[in-house]
Amino acid sequence: MGTSTKYEYLNAIRPRYKKATKQQKKQILDEFCHTCNYNRKYAIRLLNSKQTPKVKANLSKRGRKKYYDHPLILDVLWHLWITTNLPCSKRLKAMIPLWLPHFNKYILPEQVKQKLQQISPATIDRLMAPNRKQYGKRGKSTTKPGAILKNRIPIKTNQWDETIPGFLEADTVAHCGNSVAGSFAYTINCVDIATEWTIQRAVWEKGEIGVVNAIQDMENNLPFQIKGFDCDNGSEFLNWHLMKYLTKRKRPIQFTRSRAYHKNDNAHIEGKNWTHIRQFLGYQRFDKPELVPMLNQLYTTEWNLYFNFFSPSVKLIEKYRIGSKIIKKYDKPKTPLQRLLESEHIDQQVKINLKNQFDQLNPFQLQKQMKRKIDAIIKLVNQV
Repeated sequence: MGTSTKYEYLNAIRPRYKKATKQQKKQILDEFCHTCNYNRKYAIRLLNSKQTPKVKANLSKRGRKKYYDHPLILDVLWHLWITTNLPCSKRLKAMIPLWLPHFNKYILPEQVKQKLQQISPATIDRLMAPNRKQYGKRGKSTTKPGAILKNRIPIKTNQWDETIPGFLEADTVAHCGNSVAGSFAYTINCVDIATEWTIQRAVWEKGEIGVVNAIQDMENNLPFQIKGFDCDNGSEFLNWHLMKYLTKRKRPIQFTRSRAYHKNDNAHIEGKNWTHIRQFLGYQRFDKPELVPMLNQLYTTEWNLYFNFFSPSVKLIEKYRIGSKIIKKYDKPKTPLQRLLESEHIDQQVKINLKNQFDQLNPFQLQKQMKRKIDAIIKLVNQV
């Protein structure tokens, strides 16, 4: 029996129910529950109410169906999601206008392109929910304290102007596998807090000179000047070589550190260690010195362009507590390039050069070349 039929039956017996005796009401109620398969308390509320509930509209006639009647839409979404390394629906929504013009797997009708541009993150979640997988693996910590300079390098206490590009958080990612014994490669990972612009370099072990040279090379390839440098308490950062390089110059860079055993002090870079390093290179042991130039050749080309030009991210803009709940509000997903172009603190010629570079890039080609180089690195790692 359909909902509308049940409500017609309800309207027919309600007047009789209200005039009936107690024994008669019991019989009418038993018959009503049996016929409509209602809970007894719910049936009593319906019979005693003055108005019949409105019949809800058929959900199949709503706007959601327009995405289901085109199999190509789901196929394109899956292809983009896998190609872009499984982003959340909000980031995937922001990627569609950046990646779709370069989609050449097959020709898409204009109607499909239009619906892909209009699709919401909630609809993407509904379409892709059945087959999504979650990751939960975590790496090892190799931070050893650099205690000598702790008193000379201040702890960051939110004194930075984080709306201006140039304030970096830095960390090292150990490619040590299951053991931190012996020698292996590290990745120095840096992120600009204002724009989310990231840059990486590989080093062999955590020697002070090698780390300083890598940071100097990263500074020369950033589209803005470094104004602040914040790191953890590892000895690769807390040393005289890096302190001299950052502070003994005409325009000294503000050198700060996080509190010991407080990873959340460097939350920006800790998140990038997972999304920008581990998800692509995994947790294997990189204990061959020849892997370092291969990693740097990857980091300085396709890697840098892919993450900064075609990989949107969200930024936390507000956080407050209501009772036991913490409410967080984020801005719309944007690529680091988009945030950089919107900044009034970046030279106009730099913006023009970056925009011209973006117009000449194809994200699918970048991703394909990245995969080829990563496969070559993993192949060398697995050689006995």
